[in-house]
Amino acid sequence: MSTESLFKPFQYKNLTLKNRIVMAPMTRAQSDNGVPTQQIADYYARRAASEVGLILSEGTVINRPGSKNLQNIPDFYGTEALNGWKNVIDAVHQNGGKMGPQIWHVGDTRMAEDYPLVDMEKASTMTLEDIQDTIAQFAASAKSAKDLGFDVLEIHGAHGYLIDQFFWEVTNTRTDEYGGKTLKERSKFAVDVVKAIRAAVGEDFTIIIRLSQWKQQDYKSRLALNPNEMEDWLLPLKEAGVDIFHCSQRRFWEPEFEGSDLNFAGWAKKITGQPTITVGSVGLNSDFMAAFAGEGSEKTDLKELIRRLDREDFDLVAVGRALLSDYQWAKKIKEGRIKELANFEGSSLGVLY
Repeated sequence: MSTESLFKPFQYKNLTLKNRIVMAPMTRAQSDNGVPTQQIADYYARRAASEVGLILSEGTVINRPGSKNLQNIPDFYGTEALNGWKNVIDAVHQNGGKMGPQIWHVGDTRMAEDYPLVDMEKASTMTLEDIQDTIAQFAASAKSAKDLGFDVLEIHGAHGYLIDQFFWEVTNTRTDEYGGKTLKERSKFAVDVVKAIRAAVGEDFTIIIRLSQWKQQDYKSRLALNPNEMEDWLLPLKEAGVDIFHCSQRRFWEPEFEGSDLNFAGWAKKITGQPTITVGSVGLNSDFMAAFAGEGSEKTDLKELIRRLDREDFDLVAVGRALLSDYQWAKKIKEGRIKELANFEGSSLGVLY
């Protein structure tokens, strides 16, 4: 099996990558009171030095009440946290990598620990003033990303967090302009976030948005039931300024709609004409949910991934757990050391190395 297509350069607007491998965002929650440490910088730099084409950071939060649900999730605002991120991006660049922060607000999602001691913000109950300030804070963090020298940024609009809670009819019961019976109507909040970010970073800076059909609250949930509904969802985001769609699935090989083997990223590219990133259990035989119960996954071949990439269903491939447990994953593949790839051990979730 040739893996040559994984190592073709990629270029879009201001973003030039040496290959198609992306490190997927993975929450680490090990930034002391929201400030990235030297250990965090080393963690990302190690992957940059080992042939990862683009690193997307763990979710980093904006300056809003309840924007995070664990104390040591990193902030992307404030002098101390931004200085920490400057250290991270400098380390990544020094090791030949490219990187963007994933900018996030968790919305009404709670973790086991009692933090933060504020009410979590809900799509259905935020005031219009809350919404406008949240949009402004997304834009402020995006501007900081560009000013610090990051190469790209990603908006987290997936997995049942705040932006996704506006998309989803179960969590968005608003009756004003940020609600609505259709997915297109409920997309207004995300569209306004994208427009504000685009205004803040200019036309040439690349904006990625991560989207998912499934929610952490409901794995079987689907926002778009057919290609027409997906058009109503994605095309307004493209028009607002999204450059690349990062299409989250638990298993990348699963078809999105009946009658076609295209996955989510394949349909998103077909509908929008924009580059897309596929993600979901790349290189492993089971999805990531088992990892939260401490379970591992066995390595598997990349034949189906390469088949779809060669067919140009998508442009980039995001890898999560495989890169978590083996920072040299991309390097080993490039050098033909496939047999040296490791299985994923559940214990890797809690370790930074």
